[in-house]
Amino acid sequence: MEDIQSMKYLGVNSYRFSISWARVLRKGRLGGLNHLGIKHYNRLIDALIRNGITPFVTLNHFDYPQELENQFKSWLSPEMQREFGYLADTCFKHFGDRVKHWITINEPNQQIILSYLKGLFPPNRCSMPFGNCSQGNSETEPFIAAHNTILAHAKAVQIYQTKYKKKQKGSIGIVVQTSWFEPISNSNADKNAAERAQSFYSNWILDPIVYGKYPEEMVNILGSALPQFSRNEMKNLKRYKSDFLGINHYTSYFIQDCLISACNSGDGATRSEGFALKLIQKGNISIGEVTDVSWLNIDPEGFRKMLNYLTERFPNIPIFITENGLGELQKPETTVKKLLNDTKRVHYISGYLDALRAAMRDGANVKGYFAWSLLDNFEWLYGYKLRFGLFHVDYTTLKRTPKQSAYWYKKFIEHQVNIGDLTDKQ
Repeated sequence: MEDIQSMKYLGVNSYRFSISWARVLRKGRLGGLNHLGIKHYNRLIDALIRNGITPFVTLNHFDYPQELENQFKSWLSPEMQREFGYLADTCFKHFGDRVKHWITINEPNQQIILSYLKGLFPPNRCSMPFGNCSQGNSETEPFIAAHNTILAHAKAVQIYQTKYKKKQKGSIGIVVQTSWFEPISNSNADKNAAERAQSFYSNWILDPIVYGKYPEEMVNILGSALPQFSRNEMKNLKRYKSDFLGINHYTSYFIQDCLISACNSGDGATRSEGFALKLIQKGNISIGEVTDVSWLNIDPEGFRKMLNYLTERFPNIPIFITENGLGELQKPETTVKKLLNDTKRVHYISGYLDALRAAMRDGANVKGYFAWSLLDNFEWLYGYKLRFGLFHVDYTTLKRTPKQSAYWYKKFIEHQVNIGDLTDKQ
């Protein structure tokens, strides 16, 4: 439990981790319970609590048993709602006496875009011009997958609130990825495009979960390609509401209209994405400080704007910042000394925490903050070359070493506790 001692060293009071679906249910609800997987998570949860650290548990973070893909194409089938409900029920039953903060699904908006629109993540489904996949339809499948995901979330919330919440006294929510979208000009066309960009990204998931319906911009553009909620599904979405919203936030983009204006091709420019082109440059002006990572520019003010936007659109719902941090690419010439002296990460986290404080003064109801991440880890298509950790990991020996950002974060937390400000924040 060395990593828990690293958490204690930092002074954090909470730790967010994700359940591996196949580690608990190897082949879904009909494949039997993996008791060793249950034992593993029980040990982790108990160790966190013994050390004064509150577990925040995510039920699904991209992965699921291959059996579900083989049987019915996973999120493209309504059957996935039933499977996810069974996973949720299993976890509530075995861990809910100690876990009081549940997250159903991690950033489904980003997962679906990567898996069913662009075909970069499993099950690698897409169609031209988004990618050269062997199967899939980027014009329809992302919206089918999202529809089933939203209803799977609602099923898990219903199970928790009707079967477990009264006794276990916990809370349940969902996490989406957000980016701030800044109109590239003051024209109404670009302002409307920025709002469409939000509707086709975070609001795509959040509007149905909070209000029981898709954003108007999506309905108008997609028409019959966007699935409809039945009357009973809308009723359940409104009845079984999330107790909180979690957001993973890293960066911002300029947005240019492609609906009524001449527009180059690129990320966001298509009908499936809302005709809102994402750009990181406006002439010679960058949306934020450039980093090693092509999609990540440092824009703390965009974070403040995003929190204020969410507060206005979804008032009175508590918000947790469930991921925020800076990744650094390890190049062939990069030394360990340079990775440990991560002054740019300190600059990033410091700026975003200042923006968070400003948004809270503006009225944002933010209840907690989780830096991404405690350790360097596997970062999807980047593998182990992209490092987000406060602690450096030697992937040969697995030795953990605190970076400069870990020392800074520890002092930051100590200062907040000492002055009695943000004491419930990680």
